Amino acid sequence: MADASAWARQGTAPDGTGFIRAGAGAPVLLIHGVGMNAAIWQPQIDRMAESFDVIAIDMLGHGRSPLPPPNPELADYADQAIRLLDHLGLDRVSVVGHSMGALVAQELALNAPERVRRIVSLNAVFRRPPELAEAVRQRAVALTGHSDAAGTALTIARWFGDPVPAELKAAAQKTASALGAVDPEGYARTYRLFARADGDHADRLPTLAVPALFMTGSEDRNSSPAMSAAMARLAPLGRCTVLPDEKHMMAVAAPDLTARHIVDFLGEDEAIEQRSAAEMGAAFDNGEFRRALGSFLTGVTIVTTIGPEGEPRGFTANSFTSVSLDPPLVLVCIAHKALGHPVFATAKSFAINVLNEDQKAASGIFASKAADKFASVGWQPGRTGSPVLDGSVASFDCDMERLVEAGDHSILIGRVRDFEHNSAQPLGYCRGAYVAPGLSQDALAATQPGTDVGAILENGGRILFLETADGFELPRGRGLGSAGDDKSLRGLLAAKAIEAQLGFLFAVWDDAEPVSRTHVYYRGTFDVPASSDRGIRLIEIDAIERLKIADPAIRSMLARYVRECSVDAFGVYVGNNVEGEVRPLARPSASTVNTGDHG
Repeated sequence: MADASAWARQGTAPDGTGFIRAGAGAPVLLIHGVGMNAAIWQPQIDRMAESFDVIAIDMLGHGRSPLPPPNPELADYADQAIRLLDHLGLDRVSVVGHSMGALVAQELALNAPERVRRIVSLNAVFRRPPELAEAVRQRAVALTGHSDAAGTALTIARWFGDPVPAELKAAAQKTASALGAVDPEGYARTYRLFARADGDHADRLPTLAVPALFMTGSEDRNSSPAMSAAMARLAPLGRCTVLPDEKHMMAVAAPDLTARHIVDFLGEDEAIEQRSAAEMGAAFDNGEFRRALGSFLTGVTIVTTIGPEGEPRGFTANSFTSVSLDPPLVLVCIAHKALGHPVFATAKSFAINVLNEDQKAASGIFASKAADKFASVGWQPGRTGSPVLDGSVASFDCDMERLVEAGDHSILIGRVRDFEHNSAQPLGYCRGAYVAPGLSQDALAATQPGTDVGAILENGGRILFLETADGFELPRGRGLGSAGDDKSLRGLLAAKAIEAQLGFLFAVWDDAEPVSRTHVYYRGTFDVPASSDRGIRLIEIDAIERLKIADPAIRSMLARYVRECSVDAFGVYVGNNVEGEVRPLARPSASTVNTGDHG
Protein backbone atom coordinates (compact mmCIF):
# COMPACT_ATOMS: atom_id res chain seq x y z
CA MET A 1 0.00 0.00 0.00
CA ALA A 2 1.32 3.44 -0.93
CA ASP A 3 1.86 5.98 1.84
CA ALA A 4 -1.09 8.37 1.67
CA SER A 5 0.93 11.01 3.50
CA ALA A 6 2.85 11.49 0.26
CA TRP A 7 -0.18 13.10 -1.38
CA ALA A 8 -2.04 14.32 1.72
CA ARG A 9 -2.34 18.09 1.94
CA GLN A 10 -3.19 20.46 4.75
CA GLY A 11 -5.74 23.16 4.22
CA THR A 12 -7.60 25.93 5.98
CA ALA A 13 -11.28 26.78 5.40
CA PRO A 14 -12.47 30.42 5.27
CA ASP A 15 -13.63 30.23 8.91
CA GLY A 16 -10.14 29.16 10.00
CA THR A 17 -10.89 25.43 10.31
CA GLY A 18 -7.81 23.34 9.70
CA PHE A 19 -8.01 19.99 7.87
CA ILE A 20 -6.00 17.26 6.14
CA ARG A 21 -7.20 15.75 2.87
CA ALA A 22 -5.92 12.74 0.92
CA GLY A 23 -7.04 10.13 -1.57
CA ALA A 24 -9.94 9.78 -3.99
CA GLY A 25 -13.30 8.04 -3.95
CA ALA A 26 -16.33 8.26 -1.70
CA PRO A 27 -15.74 11.09 0.82
CA VAL A 28 -15.20 10.28 4.50
CA LEU A 29 -14.94 12.91 7.25
CA LEU A 30 -12.83 12.00 10.31
CA ILE A 31 -13.49 13.85 13.60
CA HIS A 32 -10.99 13.37 16.45
CA GLY A 33 -11.62 13.40 20.22
CA VAL A 34 -10.84 15.92 22.95
CA GLY A 35 -7.18 16.92 23.07
CA MET A 36 -6.25 15.41 19.69
CA ASN A 37 -6.00 16.94 16.21
CA ALA A 38 -6.47 15.89 12.59
CA ALA A 39 -3.01 14.30 12.41
CA ILE A 40 -3.99 11.65 14.96
CA TRP A 41 -5.87 9.98 12.08
CA GLN A 42 -2.72 9.53 9.97
CA PRO A 43 -2.77 5.68 10.25
CA GLN A 44 -6.37 5.60 9.02
CA ILE A 45 -5.61 8.14 6.28
CA ASP A 46 -2.73 5.97 5.07
CA ARG A 47 -4.96 2.87 4.98
CA MET A 48 -8.11 4.43 3.53
CA ALA A 49 -6.86 6.95 0.96
CA GLU A 50 -6.56 4.37 -1.83
CA SER A 51 -10.33 3.86 -1.77
CA PHE A 52 -11.77 7.00 -0.16
CA ASP A 53 -11.49 10.77 -0.30
CA VAL A 54 -10.45 11.21 3.35
CA ILE A 55 -10.87 14.53 5.16
CA ALA A 56 -9.66 14.86 8.77
CA ILE A 57 -10.86 18.02 10.54
CA ASP A 58 -9.28 19.97 13.38
CA MET A 59 -12.15 20.31 15.87
CA LEU A 60 -12.89 23.78 17.30
CA GLY A 61 -10.23 24.67 19.85
CA HIS A 62 -7.83 22.03 18.48
CA GLY A 63 -5.06 21.99 15.90
CA ARG A 64 -5.23 25.04 13.68
CA SER A 65 -8.96 25.70 14.20
CA PRO A 66 -10.33 28.68 16.18
CA LEU A 67 -11.69 28.41 19.72
CA PRO A 68 -15.30 27.37 20.30
CA PRO A 69 -17.68 29.71 22.18
CA PRO A 70 -17.06 29.91 25.95
CA ASN A 71 -20.00 27.58 26.62
CA PRO A 72 -20.28 25.52 23.44
CA GLU A 73 -22.90 22.98 22.38
CA LEU A 74 -22.51 19.95 20.12
CA ALA A 75 -24.26 21.89 17.38
CA ASP A 76 -21.32 24.36 17.27
CA TYR A 77 -18.95 21.54 16.33
CA ALA A 78 -21.44 19.96 13.87
CA ASP A 79 -21.95 23.35 12.18
CA GLN A 80 -18.17 23.68 11.83
CA ALA A 81 -18.13 20.35 9.97
CA ILE A 82 -20.98 21.47 7.68
CA ARG A 83 -19.08 24.66 6.81
CA LEU A 84 -16.03 22.59 5.89
CA LEU A 85 -18.09 20.28 3.67
CA ASP A 86 -19.61 23.30 1.94
CA HIS A 87 -16.15 24.77 1.39
CA LEU A 88 -14.96 21.51 -0.17
CA GLY A 89 -18.10 21.15 -2.30
CA LEU A 90 -19.14 17.85 -0.70
CA ASP A 91 -22.88 17.25 -0.54
CA ARG A 92 -22.86 13.90 1.28
CA VAL A 93 -20.19 12.09 3.28
CA SER A 94 -19.68 9.23 5.68
CA VAL A 95 -18.53 10.44 9.09
CA VAL A 96 -16.18 8.67 11.50
CA GLY A 97 -15.87 10.18 14.96
CA HIS A 98 -13.81 9.17 17.99
CA SER A 99 -14.97 9.85 21.57
CA MET A 100 -16.07 13.51 21.59
CA GLY A 101 -15.85 13.35 17.79
CA ALA A 102 -18.37 10.50 17.83
CA LEU A 103 -20.88 12.79 19.59
CA VAL A 104 -20.25 15.43 16.94
CA ALA A 105 -20.75 12.82 14.18
CA GLN A 106 -24.09 11.82 15.71
CA GLU A 107 -25.12 15.46 16.05
CA LEU A 108 -24.27 16.05 12.39
CA ALA A 109 -26.26 13.00 11.24
CA LEU A 110 -29.25 13.91 13.40
CA ASN A 111 -29.30 17.60 12.37
CA ALA A 112 -28.48 17.14 8.69
CA PRO A 113 -29.25 13.55 7.66
CA GLU A 114 -29.26 14.56 4.00
CA ARG A 115 -25.52 15.29 4.29
CA VAL A 116 -24.54 11.97 5.88
CA ARG A 117 -24.33 8.55 4.24
CA ARG A 118 -23.16 6.50 7.25
CA ILE A 119 -21.57 7.14 10.62
CA VAL A 120 -19.04 5.26 12.71
CA SER A 121 -18.94 6.11 16.41
CA LEU A 122 -15.64 4.96 17.92
CA ASN A 123 -15.38 4.77 21.73
CA ALA A 124 -18.48 6.94 22.18
CA VAL A 125 -19.92 7.83 25.58
CA PHE A 126 -23.58 7.36 26.43
CA ARG A 127 -25.35 7.87 29.74
CA ARG A 128 -22.35 7.42 32.00
CA PRO A 129 -23.09 5.57 35.26
CA PRO A 130 -23.13 7.93 38.30
CA GLU A 131 -19.63 7.18 39.60
CA LEU A 132 -18.06 7.61 36.16
CA ALA A 133 -20.07 10.76 35.47
CA GLU A 134 -18.84 12.27 38.73
CA ALA A 135 -15.21 11.43 37.94
CA VAL A 136 -15.47 13.10 34.52
CA ARG A 137 -17.22 16.12 36.02
CA GLN A 138 -14.46 16.52 38.59
CA ARG A 139 -11.82 16.44 35.85
CA ALA A 140 -13.74 19.11 33.94
CA VAL A 141 -14.02 21.34 37.01
CA ALA A 142 -10.27 21.05 37.63
CA LEU A 143 -9.36 22.38 34.17
CA THR A 144 -7.92 25.90 34.38
CA GLY A 145 -7.23 26.73 30.74
CA HIS A 146 -3.49 26.33 31.36
CA SER A 147 -1.07 23.56 30.40
CA ASP A 148 -1.18 20.60 32.76
CA ALA A 149 1.64 18.07 32.35
CA ALA A 150 0.44 16.07 35.36
CA GLY A 151 -3.05 15.85 33.91
CA THR A 152 -1.62 14.64 30.59
CA ALA A 153 0.32 11.90 32.37
CA LEU A 154 -2.83 10.72 34.17
CA THR A 155 -4.75 10.67 30.89
CA ILE A 156 -2.07 8.56 29.20
CA ALA A 157 -2.10 6.13 32.13
CA ARG A 158 -5.89 5.88 31.93
CA TRP A 159 -5.88 5.26 28.18
CA PHE A 160 -2.85 2.99 27.82
CA GLY A 161 -2.04 1.60 31.28
CA ASP A 162 0.45 2.38 34.02
CA PRO A 163 3.11 1.51 33.18
CA VAL A 164 2.48 1.68 29.44
CA PRO A 165 3.11 -1.74 27.84
CA ALA A 166 6.15 -1.82 25.56
CA GLU A 167 4.08 -2.52 22.45
CA LEU A 168 1.96 0.60 23.09
CA LYS A 169 4.72 3.08 23.89
CA ALA A 170 4.84 4.56 20.38
CA ALA A 171 1.05 5.03 20.34
CA ALA A 172 1.14 6.53 23.84
CA GLN A 173 3.91 8.96 22.85
CA LYS A 174 1.98 10.09 19.78
CA THR A 175 -1.10 10.67 21.91
CA ALA A 176 0.86 12.52 24.58
CA SER A 177 2.39 14.79 21.93
CA ALA A 178 -1.09 15.73 20.70
CA LEU A 179 -2.27 16.45 24.25
CA GLY A 180 0.79 18.57 24.87
CA ALA A 181 0.19 20.65 21.73
CA VAL A 182 -3.52 21.42 22.22
CA ASP A 183 -4.65 24.94 23.14
CA PRO A 184 -5.40 24.63 26.90
CA GLU A 185 -8.44 26.90 26.67
CA GLY A 186 -9.82 25.05 23.65
CA TYR A 187 -9.28 21.79 25.49
CA ALA A 188 -11.02 23.07 28.65
CA ARG A 189 -14.07 24.40 26.83
CA THR A 190 -14.48 21.24 24.77
CA TYR A 191 -13.92 18.88 27.71
CA ARG A 192 -16.56 20.64 29.82
CA LEU A 193 -19.07 20.03 27.02
CA PHE A 194 -17.87 16.43 26.68
CA ALA A 195 -18.41 15.92 30.41
CA ARG A 196 -22.09 16.85 30.22
CA ALA A 197 -23.14 15.80 26.68
CA ASP A 198 -23.22 12.01 27.18
CA GLY A 199 -27.03 11.97 27.32
CA ASP A 200 -27.78 14.61 24.66
CA HIS A 201 -28.78 12.03 22.05
CA ALA A 202 -30.66 9.58 24.27
CA ASP A 203 -34.08 10.68 22.99
CA ARG A 204 -32.91 11.36 19.43
CA LEU A 205 -31.05 8.18 18.49
CA PRO A 206 -34.32 6.38 17.58
CA THR A 207 -34.68 8.96 14.78
CA LEU A 208 -31.19 8.41 13.37
CA ALA A 209 -31.90 7.77 9.70
CA VAL A 210 -28.54 6.43 8.53
CA PRO A 211 -26.66 3.15 9.07
CA ALA A 212 -24.52 3.49 12.19
CA LEU A 213 -21.67 1.41 13.59
CA PHE A 214 -20.92 1.81 17.30
CA MET A 215 -17.51 0.32 18.01
CA THR A 216 -15.40 0.29 21.16
CA GLY A 217 -12.80 -1.79 22.96
CA SER A 218 -13.64 -4.49 25.48
CA GLU A 219 -11.31 -2.84 28.03
CA ASP A 220 -12.53 0.74 27.56
CA ARG A 221 -14.04 1.61 30.94
CA ASN A 222 -14.99 5.20 30.05
CA SER A 223 -16.61 4.44 26.67
CA SER A 224 -17.72 0.97 27.61
CA PRO A 225 -19.14 -1.80 25.42
CA ALA A 226 -22.42 -1.41 27.31
CA MET A 227 -22.67 2.16 26.07
CA SER A 228 -22.06 1.18 22.44
CA ALA A 229 -24.53 -1.68 22.70
CA ALA A 230 -27.19 0.65 24.14
CA MET A 231 -26.73 3.18 21.34
CA ALA A 232 -26.85 0.45 18.69
CA ARG A 233 -30.09 -0.84 20.17
CA LEU A 234 -31.70 2.61 19.97
CA ALA A 235 -30.53 3.47 16.45
CA PRO A 236 -32.86 1.90 13.84
CA LEU A 237 -29.93 0.88 11.61
CA GLY A 238 -27.38 0.54 14.40
CA ARG A 239 -24.97 -2.25 15.14
CA CYS A 240 -22.34 -2.76 17.83
CA THR A 241 -18.83 -4.17 17.50
CA VAL A 242 -16.45 -4.71 20.40
CA LEU A 243 -12.74 -5.17 19.71
CA PRO A 244 -11.22 -7.66 22.19
CA ASP A 245 -8.56 -6.36 24.59
CA GLU A 246 -8.61 -2.80 23.19
CA LYS A 247 -8.96 0.42 25.19
CA HIS A 248 -10.03 4.00 24.49
CA MET A 249 -7.33 4.88 21.95
CA MET A 250 -7.76 1.76 19.81
CA ALA A 251 -7.61 3.82 16.59
CA VAL A 252 -3.99 4.65 17.51
CA ALA A 253 -3.08 1.44 19.36
CA ALA A 254 -4.62 -0.95 16.80
CA PRO A 255 -4.89 1.12 13.59
CA ASP A 256 -5.03 -1.80 11.15
CA LEU A 257 -7.83 -3.59 13.00
CA THR A 258 -9.81 -0.39 13.54
CA ALA A 259 -9.42 0.73 9.93
CA ARG A 260 -10.47 -2.67 8.62
CA HIS A 261 -13.75 -2.54 10.51
CA ILE A 262 -14.36 1.03 9.35
CA VAL A 263 -13.62 0.22 5.70
CA ASP A 264 -15.79 -2.92 5.77
CA PHE A 265 -18.72 -0.97 7.17
CA LEU A 266 -18.36 2.01 4.83
CA GLY A 267 -18.02 -0.28 1.83
CA GLU A 268 -21.25 -2.16 2.37
CA ASP A 269 -23.86 -1.97 -0.33
CA GLU A 270 -26.55 0.36 0.94
CA ALA A 271 -29.09 -0.35 -1.81
CA ILE A 272 -31.08 -2.76 0.34
CA GLU A 273 -30.98 -0.47 3.35
CA GLN A 274 -32.39 2.40 1.30
CA ARG A 275 -35.44 0.49 0.14
CA SER A 276 -38.69 1.60 1.65
CA ALA A 277 -40.55 -0.63 4.06
CA ALA A 278 -43.19 -1.23 1.40
CA GLU A 279 -40.59 -2.44 -1.11
CA MET A 280 -39.05 -4.74 1.45
CA GLY A 281 -42.45 -6.11 2.38
CA ALA A 282 -43.27 -6.89 -1.21
CA ALA A 283 -39.95 -8.62 -1.82
CA PHE A 284 -39.62 -10.51 1.44
CA ASP A 285 -42.39 -11.62 3.78
CA ASN A 286 -40.86 -11.49 7.25
CA GLY A 287 -43.86 -13.19 8.81
CA GLU A 288 -43.62 -16.19 6.49
CA PHE A 289 -39.86 -16.27 7.02
CA ARG A 290 -40.38 -16.48 10.78
CA ARG A 291 -42.94 -19.27 10.33
CA ALA A 292 -40.55 -21.19 8.07
CA LEU A 293 -37.81 -20.93 10.69
CA GLY A 294 -40.30 -22.15 13.28
CA SER A 295 -40.61 -25.46 11.43
CA PHE A 296 -37.23 -26.47 12.84
CA LEU A 297 -37.71 -28.38 16.11
CA THR A 298 -35.38 -26.96 18.75
CA GLY A 299 -34.73 -27.22 22.43
CA VAL A 300 -35.42 -24.35 24.82
CA THR A 301 -32.78 -22.65 26.94
CA ILE A 302 -32.53 -19.88 29.49
CA VAL A 303 -29.33 -17.88 29.13
CA THR A 304 -28.08 -16.24 32.34
CA THR A 305 -25.37 -13.89 33.55
CA ILE A 306 -24.64 -11.48 36.39
CA GLY A 307 -25.32 -7.82 35.63
CA PRO A 308 -23.07 -4.84 36.38
CA GLU A 309 -24.74 -4.27 39.74
CA GLY A 310 -24.39 -7.91 40.76
CA GLU A 311 -27.99 -8.79 39.85
CA PRO A 312 -28.88 -12.04 37.98
CA ARG A 313 -30.11 -11.50 34.41
CA GLY A 314 -31.60 -13.97 31.96
CA PHE A 315 -33.59 -14.50 28.76
CA THR A 316 -35.21 -17.42 26.93
CA ALA A 317 -33.61 -18.58 23.67
CA ASN A 318 -33.87 -21.49 21.28
CA SER A 319 -31.03 -20.24 19.05
CA PHE A 320 -28.43 -22.45 20.74
CA THR A 321 -25.91 -24.77 19.14
CA SER A 322 -22.47 -26.25 19.59
CA VAL A 323 -19.62 -24.66 17.64
CA SER A 324 -16.45 -26.61 18.43
CA LEU A 325 -15.23 -29.52 20.53
CA ASP A 326 -11.62 -28.34 20.69
CA PRO A 327 -11.74 -25.77 22.07
CA PRO A 328 -15.20 -26.36 23.58
CA LEU A 329 -17.34 -23.56 22.11
CA VAL A 330 -21.10 -23.01 22.02
CA LEU A 331 -23.21 -20.10 20.84
CA VAL A 332 -26.55 -18.46 21.46
CA CYS A 333 -28.17 -15.39 19.88
CA ILE A 334 -29.83 -12.34 21.42
CA ALA A 335 -31.80 -9.65 19.58
CA HIS A 336 -30.48 -6.09 19.58
CA LYS A 337 -33.87 -4.88 20.78
CA ALA A 338 -33.89 -7.21 23.79
CA LEU A 339 -33.82 -5.34 27.08
CA GLY A 340 -30.91 -7.47 28.27
CA HIS A 341 -28.79 -6.98 25.14
CA PRO A 342 -26.42 -4.33 26.61
CA VAL A 343 -25.77 -6.54 29.64
CA PHE A 344 -25.12 -9.75 27.69
CA ALA A 345 -23.16 -7.98 24.93
CA THR A 346 -20.66 -6.80 27.53
CA ALA A 347 -20.71 -9.77 29.92
CA LYS A 348 -17.48 -11.59 30.71
CA SER A 349 -19.34 -14.87 31.15
CA PHE A 350 -22.76 -16.47 30.76
CA ALA A 351 -24.48 -19.82 31.29
CA ILE A 352 -26.83 -21.69 28.97
CA ASN A 353 -29.44 -23.80 30.78
CA VAL A 354 -31.25 -26.45 28.69
CA LEU A 355 -34.78 -26.75 30.07
CA ASN A 356 -36.66 -29.94 30.93
CA GLU A 357 -40.25 -30.56 29.94
CA ASP A 358 -41.54 -29.36 33.32
CA GLN A 359 -39.95 -25.91 32.96
CA LYS A 360 -42.36 -24.39 30.46
CA ALA A 361 -43.47 -21.83 33.04
CA ALA A 362 -39.88 -20.68 33.57
CA SER A 363 -39.41 -20.39 29.82
CA GLY A 364 -42.43 -18.08 29.62
CA ILE A 365 -41.30 -15.93 32.53
CA PHE A 366 -37.79 -15.42 31.14
CA ALA A 367 -39.27 -14.57 27.73
CA SER A 368 -41.36 -11.82 29.35
CA LYS A 369 -40.55 -8.42 30.85
CA ALA A 370 -41.17 -9.64 34.39
CA ALA A 371 -39.37 -7.51 36.98
CA ASP A 372 -37.86 -10.38 39.00
CA LYS A 373 -37.56 -13.41 36.75
CA PHE A 374 -35.35 -15.31 39.17
CA ALA A 375 -37.96 -15.29 41.94
CA SER A 376 -39.65 -18.24 40.23
CA VAL A 377 -36.60 -20.52 39.87
CA GLY A 378 -33.92 -22.04 42.04
CA TRP A 379 -30.35 -21.43 40.98
CA GLN A 380 -26.75 -21.65 42.07
CA PRO A 381 -23.72 -19.69 40.85
CA GLY A 382 -21.69 -21.73 38.41
CA ARG A 383 -17.94 -21.80 38.04
CA THR A 384 -17.91 -18.40 36.31
CA GLY A 385 -20.50 -16.98 38.72
CA SER A 386 -23.32 -17.07 36.17
CA PRO A 387 -26.62 -18.56 37.45
CA VAL A 388 -27.09 -22.28 36.79
CA LEU A 389 -30.79 -23.17 37.09
CA ASP A 390 -31.93 -26.07 39.24
CA GLY A 391 -33.53 -28.92 37.31
CA SER A 392 -32.04 -28.14 33.90
CA VAL A 393 -31.40 -31.07 31.57
CA ALA A 394 -27.95 -29.63 30.92
CA SER A 395 -26.02 -26.47 31.70
CA PHE A 396 -22.98 -24.94 30.02
CA ASP A 397 -21.08 -22.35 32.06
CA CYS A 398 -19.04 -20.21 29.68
CA ASP A 399 -16.55 -17.39 29.43
CA MET A 400 -17.35 -14.94 26.63
CA GLU A 401 -15.12 -15.97 23.74
CA ARG A 402 -16.38 -13.52 21.14
CA LEU A 403 -19.31 -11.25 20.31
CA VAL A 404 -20.32 -11.28 16.63
CA GLU A 405 -22.80 -8.83 15.17
CA ALA A 406 -25.17 -10.42 12.64
CA GLY A 407 -28.10 -8.40 11.32
CA ASP A 408 -30.53 -7.54 14.09
CA HIS A 409 -28.97 -10.03 16.54
CA SER A 410 -25.70 -10.49 18.40
CA ILE A 411 -24.09 -13.93 18.52
CA LEU A 412 -22.59 -14.78 21.89
CA ILE A 413 -19.85 -17.38 21.46
CA GLY A 414 -18.90 -18.96 24.77
CA ARG A 415 -15.92 -21.09 25.78
CA VAL A 416 -17.31 -23.80 28.07
CA ARG A 417 -15.59 -23.85 31.46
CA ASP A 418 -17.95 -26.30 33.16
CA PHE A 419 -21.02 -28.34 32.27
CA GLU A 420 -23.57 -30.72 33.77
CA HIS A 421 -26.24 -32.97 32.25
CA ASN A 422 -28.73 -35.69 33.10
CA SER A 423 -31.30 -37.86 31.35
CA ALA A 424 -34.41 -35.85 32.13
CA GLN A 425 -36.72 -35.19 29.21
CA PRO A 426 -35.82 -31.93 27.40
CA LEU A 427 -38.39 -29.30 26.49
CA GLY A 428 -38.84 -28.77 22.75
CA TYR A 429 -40.23 -25.91 20.68
CA CYS A 430 -41.65 -25.98 17.16
CA ARG A 431 -44.07 -23.81 15.16
CA GLY A 432 -44.81 -21.53 18.06
CA ALA A 433 -45.63 -24.27 20.56
CA TYR A 434 -43.83 -26.30 23.20
CA VAL A 435 -43.13 -29.96 22.48
CA ALA A 436 -42.62 -32.41 25.37
CA PRO A 437 -40.98 -35.68 24.21
CA GLY A 438 -42.00 -37.34 27.46
CA LEU A 439 -45.63 -37.11 26.43
CA SER A 440 -44.84 -39.34 23.44
CA GLN A 441 -43.62 -42.00 25.86
CA ASP A 442 -47.01 -42.19 27.53
CA ALA A 443 -48.87 -42.09 24.24
CA LEU A 444 -46.79 -44.82 22.59
CA ALA A 445 -46.66 -47.12 25.58
CA ALA A 446 -50.43 -46.86 26.09
CA THR A 447 -51.42 -47.75 22.54
CA GLN A 448 -52.14 -51.37 23.48
CA PRO A 449 -52.98 -52.66 26.96
CA GLY A 450 -50.63 -55.62 26.59
CA THR A 451 -47.61 -53.66 25.33
CA ASP A 452 -44.34 -54.92 26.75
CA VAL A 453 -42.51 -51.76 27.94
CA GLY A 454 -38.91 -52.01 29.14
CA ALA A 455 -35.82 -49.90 29.64
CA ILE A 456 -32.06 -50.01 29.27
CA LEU A 457 -30.99 -48.05 32.35
CA GLU A 458 -27.41 -46.89 32.73
CA ASN A 459 -25.40 -45.49 35.64
CA GLY A 460 -21.67 -44.84 35.34
CA GLY A 461 -21.13 -47.33 32.54
CA ARG A 462 -23.21 -50.06 34.22
CA ILE A 463 -26.58 -51.40 33.05
CA LEU A 464 -29.32 -52.48 35.46
CA PHE A 465 -30.48 -56.10 35.03
CA LEU A 466 -32.75 -58.42 36.98
CA GLU A 467 -31.37 -61.91 37.51
CA THR A 468 -33.88 -64.77 37.28
CA ALA A 469 -33.71 -68.57 37.20
CA ASP A 470 -33.60 -68.39 33.39
CA GLY A 471 -30.83 -65.77 33.16
CA PHE A 472 -30.78 -62.00 33.00
CA GLU A 473 -33.62 -59.65 32.02
CA LEU A 474 -34.02 -55.96 31.59
CA PRO A 475 -36.65 -54.29 33.79
CA ARG A 476 -39.97 -54.43 31.96
CA GLY A 477 -43.71 -54.56 32.55
CA ARG A 478 -47.13 -54.48 30.92
CA GLY A 479 -47.35 -50.87 29.82
CA LEU A 480 -45.57 -47.84 31.23
CA GLY A 481 -48.17 -47.62 34.00
CA SER A 482 -47.70 -45.98 37.37
CA ALA A 483 -45.91 -46.72 40.63
CA GLY A 484 -49.10 -48.25 42.01
CA ASP A 485 -49.51 -50.73 39.14
CA ASP A 486 -47.22 -53.62 40.07
CA LYS A 487 -47.51 -55.22 36.61
CA SER A 488 -46.27 -52.08 34.78
CA LEU A 489 -42.70 -50.92 34.25
CA ARG A 490 -43.06 -48.03 36.67
CA GLY A 491 -44.66 -50.33 39.23
CA LEU A 492 -41.80 -52.82 38.96
CA LEU A 493 -39.20 -50.06 39.42
CA ALA A 494 -41.06 -48.62 42.39
CA ALA A 495 -41.31 -52.03 44.05
CA LYS A 496 -37.57 -52.48 43.80
CA ALA A 497 -36.84 -48.92 44.99
CA ILE A 498 -35.19 -48.02 41.69
CA GLU A 499 -35.24 -44.29 40.87
CA ALA A 500 -35.16 -44.24 37.06
CA GLN A 501 -35.32 -41.46 34.49
CA LEU A 502 -36.56 -42.65 31.11
CA GLY A 503 -35.03 -40.92 28.12
CA PHE A 504 -35.41 -41.47 24.40
CA LEU A 505 -37.07 -44.32 22.56
CA PHE A 506 -34.59 -47.05 21.58
CA ALA A 507 -36.57 -49.85 19.91
CA VAL A 508 -40.14 -50.75 18.90
CA TRP A 509 -41.09 -54.11 17.43
CA ASP A 510 -43.89 -56.60 17.13
CA ASP A 511 -43.47 -60.32 17.50
CA ALA A 512 -43.37 -62.07 14.14
CA GLU A 513 -46.40 -64.11 13.12
CA PRO A 514 -48.49 -64.90 14.87
CA VAL A 515 -48.32 -61.31 16.18
CA SER A 516 -48.94 -61.49 19.89
CA ARG A 517 -47.32 -58.45 21.50
CA THR A 518 -45.71 -55.07 20.85
CA HIS A 519 -42.41 -54.32 22.55
CA VAL A 520 -41.27 -50.76 23.42
CA TYR A 521 -37.85 -50.07 24.99
CA TYR A 522 -36.36 -46.79 26.16
CA ARG A 523 -32.91 -45.59 27.08
CA GLY A 524 -32.53 -43.96 30.48
CA THR A 525 -30.53 -43.60 33.67
CA PHE A 526 -31.02 -44.71 37.24
CA ASP A 527 -29.78 -43.92 40.72
CA VAL A 528 -28.02 -46.87 42.36
CA PRO A 529 -30.76 -48.49 44.46
CA ALA A 530 -30.47 -48.85 48.21
CA SER A 531 -32.66 -51.94 48.00
CA SER A 532 -31.26 -55.26 49.31
CA ASP A 533 -33.12 -57.09 46.53
CA ARG A 534 -30.62 -59.72 45.45
CA GLY A 535 -32.22 -59.94 42.03
CA ILE A 536 -30.80 -56.55 41.03
CA ARG A 537 -27.51 -56.72 39.13
CA LEU A 538 -25.39 -53.84 37.82
CA ILE A 539 -23.41 -55.09 34.81
CA GLU A 540 -20.54 -53.29 33.08
CA ILE A 541 -21.44 -52.48 29.47
CA ASP A 542 -18.51 -54.43 28.02
CA ALA A 543 -19.61 -57.54 29.99
CA ILE A 544 -23.17 -57.64 28.61
CA GLU A 545 -22.31 -59.95 25.71
CA ARG A 546 -21.30 -62.67 28.19
CA LEU A 547 -24.67 -62.68 29.99
CA LYS A 548 -27.22 -65.44 29.61
CA ILE A 549 -30.20 -63.72 27.97
CA ALA A 550 -32.97 -66.02 26.75
CA ASP A 551 -34.78 -63.70 24.32
CA PRO A 552 -32.78 -63.35 21.07
CA ALA A 553 -34.50 -60.06 20.24
CA ILE A 554 -33.32 -58.57 23.57
CA ARG A 555 -29.80 -59.93 22.95
CA SER A 556 -29.73 -58.27 19.52
CA MET A 557 -31.03 -55.00 20.94
CA LEU A 558 -28.39 -54.95 23.67
CA ALA A 559 -25.62 -55.73 21.17
CA ARG A 560 -26.69 -52.62 19.23
CA TYR A 561 -26.75 -50.60 22.45
CA VAL A 562 -23.15 -51.59 23.23
CA ARG A 563 -22.03 -50.59 19.72
CA GLU A 564 -23.84 -47.28 19.75
CA CYS A 565 -22.52 -46.42 23.22
CA SER A 566 -18.99 -46.70 21.87
CA VAL A 567 -19.64 -43.98 19.25
CA ASP A 568 -22.27 -42.03 21.21
CA ALA A 569 -24.66 -42.19 18.25
CA PHE A 570 -28.05 -43.80 18.90
CA GLY A 571 -30.91 -44.76 16.65
CA VAL A 572 -34.40 -46.24 16.97
CA TYR A 573 -35.16 -49.77 15.77
CA VAL A 574 -38.58 -50.24 14.19
CA GLY A 575 -39.80 -53.58 12.85
CA ASN A 576 -40.47 -57.01 14.27
CA ASN A 577 -38.38 -59.57 16.09
CA VAL A 578 -37.01 -60.92 12.80
CA GLU A 579 -36.34 -57.88 10.61
CA GLY A 580 -36.66 -54.12 10.65
CA GLU A 581 -34.57 -50.99 10.34
CA VAL A 582 -32.57 -48.68 12.56
CA ARG A 583 -33.47 -45.05 12.04
CA PRO A 584 -30.47 -43.01 13.14
CA LEU A 585 -30.97 -39.99 15.40
CA ALA A 586 -27.46 -38.74 16.14
CA ARG A 587 -26.18 -39.33 12.60
CA PRO A 588 -28.83 -38.15 10.14
CA SER A 589 -26.65 -39.02 7.15
CA ALA A 590 -26.14 -42.66 8.12
CA SER A 591 -28.00 -45.26 6.08
CA THR A 592 -30.64 -47.45 7.63
CA VAL A 593 -29.93 -51.08 8.33
CA ASN A 594 -32.44 -53.59 6.97
CA THR A 595 -31.51 -56.73 8.89
CA GLY A 596 -32.85 -58.91 11.62
CA ASP A 597 -30.43 -57.16 14.02
CA HIS A 598 -32.37 -55.19 16.65
CA GLY A 599 -29.21 -53.11 16.99
